[in-house]
Amino acid sequence: MLNLQVETPDRWLNQVDEDLDQVLLDHAHCELSAARTALNLMVAYVLYEPVTIEMTRIINEELDHFHQVLEQLNRLDIDFKRQQPGHYGKRLNALVRNEEPMRGVDRLLVAALIEARSCERFCLLRDHVSDPELADFYGSLFESEAGHYATYVQLAKDFMPSDVVDQRLDELAKEEAEIVLEGYPRARMHS
Repeated sequence: MLNLQVETPDRWLNQVDEDLDQVLLDHAHCELSAARTALNLMVAYVLYEPVTIEMTRIINEELDHFHQVLEQLNRLDIDFKRQQPGHYGKRLNALVRNEEPMRGVDRLLVAALIEARSCERFCLLRDHVSDPELADFYGSLFESEAGHYATYVQLAKDFMPSDVVDQRLDELAKEEAEIVLEGYPRARMHS
């Protein structure tokens, strides 16, 4: 369903165990980034009403998730602060082509893959963390993230034929898999 080409390596759960605080802090920043991505898509394609409607919904949900992560940070006495992001999102976004309508398709599909990976990692966190409240929190995010993935893919298919979008999604998913397997030295949501 989520079109991920590889499962998260065990290395990532080791990073979670070593520095859960940094993963939680990064999660808060990822929710803000997801809201910003949806806002940027809405602005770029404001004349296309389905994008405007769906991005408005996603922006609201991502900001709600941001506030929920802040609540978890507060509960765990972790200060919210700036953090150097990992390279995952930047490397995926570097794959976006410049010419429309493929630029729009790529932007939507990159957002979809990020949501898919988040969805997978939320399930891993739900099953891995020892704090029951935090585990429940991550379990509660799965459905929303999966819905965002599906929305982004469907909107891409409104721009171009399904077979073209599916082929490009596979291409981008292969690149995403390489980024995930390479990893990142610091504990991040997508390291």
